[in-house]
Amino acid sequence: LQNAVNEGTIVVFSKSWCGYSRKAKKLLAEEYPEVTPVIFELDEREDGQALQDYLLKKTGQRTVPNVFITRRSYALGSDDLAALHRAGGIKSLLN
Repeated sequence: LQNAVNEGTIVVFSKSWCGYSRKAKKLLAEEYPEVTPVIFELDEREDGQALQDYLLKKTGQRTVPNVFITRRSYALGSDDLAALHRAGGIKSLLN
């Protein structure tokens, strides 16, 4: 898990059924097509609960989406991620 965060430009911890996670992944795919995020669908993994427990320890939140951009965690909902995008924050972090 830590290796994925360290090596990935964008890492998304998500749940496949979560509307907020879907919105966040859609925003990233449409606005940053040059970046292929590493996506962990926690509800589709046997170790999903353990990963969510790890996220709680690392970020203080268990909620999804939990997005890491260039190794920094943004435990934000999709609306907050969209606001970061509109402010140019994601592009700034990627550069």
